[in-house]
Amino acid sequence: MSVDLNNKYGHITISNEVISTIAGGAAVECYGIVGMASKNQIRDGLSEMLRKENFSKGVVVRQDEDRLHIDMYIIVSYGTKISEVAHNVQSQVKYTLNKTIGLSIDSVNIFIQGVRVTSE
Repeated sequence: MSVDLNNKYGHITISNEVISTIAGGAAVECYGIVGMASKNQIRDGLSEMLRKENFSKGVVVRQDEDRLHIDMYIIVSYGTKISEVAHNVQSQVKYTLNKTIGLSIDSVNIFIQGVRVTSE
């Protein structure tokens, strides 16, 4: 699926993979995020972190009529307040997609797939 936009210059089609990649990039810039996780790879309590080129596997873009919903699967850093990290990711993703593409996102749902201890 894709998002279709019309403006005075013509027609624009944005694929869901592009939206997923931008949303994943915005999420990993937030404090407390270790990385993105694939929504399908949670087994035995272990999740594999996705590399930058695979962020779209950890983000699901859903469309209901003219409404966009984003589901994000993330891994957070140990010792951070998960609710604050999730709220920051939601705000950052909405802001980034609005700024870069001009899309209004109705909801950003966060699914915590794991907690990692980072050596900093």
